[in-house]
Amino acid sequence: MELPTYQDLLDAGVHFGHLRKKWNPHMAPYIFMERNGIHIIDLNKTQRMLDEAARVARQLAFSGRKILFVATKKQAREIVEAEAKRVNMPYVTERWLGGMLTNFATVRKSIKTMKNIEKMRTDGTWERLNKKERLMLSREQAKLEKVLGGIADLSRLPSALFIVDIKKEHIAVAEAQNLAIPTIAMVDTNSNPNQVDFPVPANDDATKSIQLIMRTITDAIIEGTEERKRKREDEKVKKEADRQRGVEVVDTKEEEEEG
Repeated sequence: MELPTYQDLLDAGVHFGHLRKKWNPHMAPYIFMERNGIHIIDLNKTQRMLDEAARVARQLAFSGRKILFVATKKQAREIVEAEAKRVNMPYVTERWLGGMLTNFATVRKSIKTMKNIEKMRTDGTWERLNKKERLMLSREQAKLEKVLGGIADLSRLPSALFIVDIKKEHIAVAEAQNLAIPTIAMVDTNSNPNQVDFPVPANDDATKSIQLIMRTITDAIIEGTEERKRKREDEKVKKEADRQRGVEVVDTKEEEEEG
């Protein structure tokens, strides 16, 4: 797993924190210095903690588990959506609905409604509706798709969250804490790193910084997914070889977490 170099982090502006007056004292261990009233993040610690976060993401992917990506701030939305889609992971980039995790059963009902409307368009039902009904359903579908489209295939609670800006996404952080769901997050100098399990001290406002950290995490997920595929292929080959030698093979259903 290849991590960004110190120079890569520097070039992306990962080291730029917030103004001193906006700092959170809990970030003190991760601040290298102050320059012109702005806190500078210690990139050596960023590298170390990014390595740990990437390893966690890789292991989750290797286990077939889902990581929910959360970033509703304007400069992060497109980056996070693109990276989440690249690794086939769920994402929330419009707005976090209160209870998205803690009241997941209700959220699933809304997703089912969204999918049912989509099905109506293909099974012939749509043609039997009048103009007013179609308009109402189209509006409802668009509304649901905007907020829930990124988690449409999430059939159960995610195994972890990756969050950009825990101060903005404080509701998501609180819900994950409530349900003991592990959290990985970019944490800037105005936030409390103790609120998440695997904080990565980093500038969570600059697009280059967000892109670099996100790409590192998603590359780790790809690595874990490929390792999982190789392992399963190796197991298939071994079982087939055992069968040909007349060795009794017991097929066990591998437990996966899809969704």
